[in-house]
Amino acid sequence: MESPIVSVLGGGQLGRMLALAGIPLGLEFRFLDPSADATAGALGSLVVGDLGDRDALAEIARGATVVTYEWEGVPADGARAAAALAPVRPDPRALDVAQDRLDEKQTFERLGIDRARFQPVDDRSGLDEAVRATGLPAILKTRRGGYDGKGQRRLDQAADVAAVDGWDDPSIVEAVVLFDRELSVLAVRGLDGDTRCYPLVENEHRGGILRVSRAPAPELTADLQAAGEAIAAKLLDDLDYVGVLAVELFEHDGKLLANEIAPRVHNSGHWTIEGADTSQFENHLRAVLGWPLGSTAPRGHSAMVNCIGTMPERDAVLRIPGAHLHDYEKSPRAGRKLGHITVTAGTAEERDERLAEVVQIVP
Repeated sequence: MESPIVSVLGGGQLGRMLALAGIPLGLEFRFLDPSADATAGALGSLVVGDLGDRDALAEIARGATVVTYEWEGVPADGARAAAALAPVRPDPRALDVAQDRLDEKQTFERLGIDRARFQPVDDRSGLDEAVRATGLPAILKTRRGGYDGKGQRRLDQAADVAAVDGWDDPSIVEAVVLFDRELSVLAVRGLDGDTRCYPLVENEHRGGILRVSRAPAPELTADLQAAGEAIAAKLLDDLDYVGVLAVELFEHDGKLLANEIAPRVHNSGHWTIEGADTSQFENHLRAVLGWPLGSTAPRGHSAMVNCIGTMPERDAVLRIPGAHLHDYEKSPRAGRKLGHITVTAGTAEERDERLAEVVQIVP
């Protein structure tokens, strides 16, 4: 019997980890990426081309069992073009929503999901009115593009608004949320509608880049978990979603506000490789292939640390009990995610002790 073929739009570390989860299940992988050095190419055939190139999309989709994507920046029209040759899951509508911050916020609003106050801004001339509606402090964000904190400008006072010059991209102004902490919920929905959620994760960002995740989130109550799962379920059902979806959240006074969605496997879910019964990567593959979903239950307590710009010394990581090193085999570059380290433990206290050791050796 021929192996199912999974074609992935994007060949970065998320595609690589999808393949690492899928190869033991008997799957074959193809990747489409603009770079001939794409790290996922070591684990499957690599088509080098733009993610919106119709010829390249046809090459990767033809004969595939399913097409999926590992980046929310994949052109939605390109994904729809691939759908003429093979099923594309999640549905490209999720890309439309994730790629337009106004569409994303309006989706939250339509579904009754709490979020920060926001106003659309078509050009610089509409900025003052939008700021009056949201209040200050606020963040000016381009509607499209931007990643890891790019395409954003903080506005703390009237002088910051007056100083904005040359900003004519369609944007939104979003009120700053004075949150207690950042969380995320990762959920997976199967082809039959079966939905499962991982425990909420607590995230720490610096410079707009995720640095540390803890799972389950410290002091996670049943009510908070239920609230996160309810938000994810509304989005999954509304988008008729198949696969893993991440929702980034703010917690404020015990309530959750949705910040943004990521229609793919997510950095804050890397801990699931060692720390859950079924990793987010395996569950994504099970979902898009129409296979039964696996348990999302945690195995004790875990934390994940991103390695940004440079990798730590391997032996130093491996000496730490419960530490697991993942090297993406990418060339070093400032601000680039080169790998991650997961620590696992039986208790939250032991997890935090091991995490402290990891943080000391990560550059």
